[in-house]
Amino acid sequence: MNNILLKEKLREFLNEDINFGDMSLKYLNGSKVITGAFIAKQAGVVCGQDIPQLVYDLLGDASYTAVIKDGQTVTAGTVIGEVKGQASTLLTGERVILNLIQRMSGIASTTAKIVEKLNDPTIKITDTRKTAPGLRLFDKFAVSTGGGFNHRFDLTGGIMLKDNHIALAGGVKAALLTVKKNVGPLTSIEIEVETESELKEAIEVGANVIMFDNQKPETIKKWKQLVPETIQIEASGGITEETVAAFRGCGADYLSIGNLTNDVSPLDISFLVKGVIKS
Repeated sequence: MNNILLKEKLREFLNEDINFGDMSLKYLNGSKVITGAFIAKQAGVVCGQDIPQLVYDLLGDASYTAVIKDGQTVTAGTVIGEVKGQASTLLTGERVILNLIQRMSGIASTTAKIVEKLNDPTIKITDTRKTAPGLRLFDKFAVSTGGGFNHRFDLTGGIMLKDNHIALAGGVKAALLTVKKNVGPLTSIEIEVETESELKEAIEVGANVIMFDNQKPETIKKWKQLVPETIQIEASGGITEETVAAFRGCGADYLSIGNLTNDVSPLDISFLVKGVIKS
């Protein structure tokens, strides 16, 4: 992850949480040196192990040691990291750290399950821009940690012409012709199609990537026969952990799944103080 942007985000999240101070520590001895552990309370894929130390560095004095690497699968009860430092640093940063690593580990775990259920190395699972505002950097890193791939990070990441763009231009062919006249040779153009006639237009004009939107696996297999090898195929719409296995062998190069980051079940992780080292 981009450490400069990451630190900016973490500072923003801490400011939101701390505001004018940690009232829970106001009357306690926050200068005590304590130890603590982050523990996975359910099985899953760990993600976000850079987060704790960066948060502690912004708050004060503490040292975090990751016991488990990002991308490793753990069972319930596994200690994923240990920390030693001032109580005020550890306790004030606890919630921001947990919010992020729980969410990221949840996304990584779901991505890993979907990759496993698809069980097709010829097809890549990708995310979308359906991320929570402010969390895209974290969400997309989590997808890649779980074995998936990242689609566009933002609107500058390539030209993607969807149904509303096509309606604005007056059709698939018109949209592609207009855009291709105005972009350089290194700019990739993807276009969404919903019918076989639209697919043929996209092939005729020469899209770089064609998205088969809301199509069944058997339709994807059929349409795949029409597409030259120089054009990549993305399938999207309604693909879930429950349905992804049906797309095995469908011929798409990518399956994009919005629910990887749009319907997140965080991995249950706790932080527990283990002892006081120095008062």
